[in-house]
Order: sequence, then structure tokens, then C-alpha cells
Amino acid sequence: MTTLTRPPLSTLLEQLFIDADRTQATFRRGAGSAARPGGEDYKKFYTSAKDVYLAVSRETATLLYMLVRHSNARNVVEFGTSFGISTLHLAAGVRDNGGGRVIGTEFEPSKVARARANMSAGGLADLVEIRDGDALETLARDLPHSIDLVLLDGAKSLYLPVLALLEPKLRVGALIVADNADMCPQYVERVRKPGGGYLSVPIQEDVELSLKLGE
Repeated sequence: MTTLTRPPLSTLLEQLFIDADRTQATFRRGAGSAARPGGEDYKKFYTSAKDVYLAVSRETATLLYMLVRHSNARNVVEFGTSFGISTLHLAAGVRDNGGGRVIGTEFEPSKVARARANMSAGGLADLVEIRDGDALETLARDLPHSIDLVLLDGAKSLYLPVLALLEPKLRVGALIVADNADMCPQYVERVRKPGGGYLSVPIQEDVELSLKLGE
């Protein structure tokens, strides 16, 4: 048994995934092809989706937990918390590694409140800080000296600027997981660039996994 597979977290996550499936399906039917967070007007999109669980898949969520555990990550940064499904998986991994800190950031205030409540319900609030506001501001200060793992799952047009903010703090061997990376080809080009400081491969259908290399 792990933190991830026992109550209260396991019970909470099952309900959250059910809610995510329901709200995402309803949003897609109503918004059609516009329901893709890849454009430049990300504030408009995320405001329109304030009641929608913009969550990673169940498989990606489990992968996040596995990567945290395997890399013994203690300091984790997440761009795009939504209601906190991915955050809970990251924090469960940190808990089972012996403790640490997960810093999330979310643009929509109502989602911040719900995500914080979910951290408490899952018994992980002591490990998680969720910052309220634009990630280009919230992640520009007060970061750990060394970051072990990053999840990018917010506005796709901000993947490169957010990476640039975090790069000075990434330790050698740090992992970066970019969900829906296909929506930001510039990001994919950057992390796959020969000599660019990363080793990067696509996994699943739209997830990019990158490893920070040394000098």
C-alpha cells in the first residue's frame, strides 16, 4: 500500500476523476473546437473553463507518481493546478519519498480554493503550496534552490516562458513532464534541440518527458 492507493486519497481521486470526465465531456460539447487551451488568449480560455476539471489522464497521473518516486523528488513545481488531481499524485509521491514540497500555480481563483480543499481532503495539505495568479509572476519568486521535477499543464503558449523561469533552479537530472505538448511545437523543438541541455522523448500520445543534462 502507498499513499496513492489507500484512503482517504484513493477514494478522493476516484471521485475527482469521475467529476473530471463529466465536466470535460460537457465542456467539449458546448465549446466545440474552441475547447483547446493552446492559443495566445489563455486568460479568456481559462476563465471560460473555470468549472471544468482540466486534468491529466489517469495514466499520466499514475506516471507522475511513479516518476516522483523513482527520481526521489523532494522539490516539485507544477504549472497549471486546476482542481488538483495531478497535484495530489505529485504530493503522494513526495510523501512516500519521505517529505518535501510541491508548489502549484493556478490562474483561476475559484479553482485555487477547490484545489486547496482537495489537498486537505487527501491528507496532503502540509506538503503543498498552491499559488494564486499568473504563473509568470507566481513562479518568478521564492522557489527551492534545486527543483527535482516539473509538470507543465497550464496555458500551452506559456510553456517556454515558464521553462525559462525555472531553468536556473533545475538540478542536473531533473525531469520535466509537459502534458499536451503537441499544442506547443515550439516547446517540443526547444527541449529536443541537440545541444540544448535536455534529453527528451514523447511518451503516450501527447506527453513530452525531458531530462535536464549537465554542462
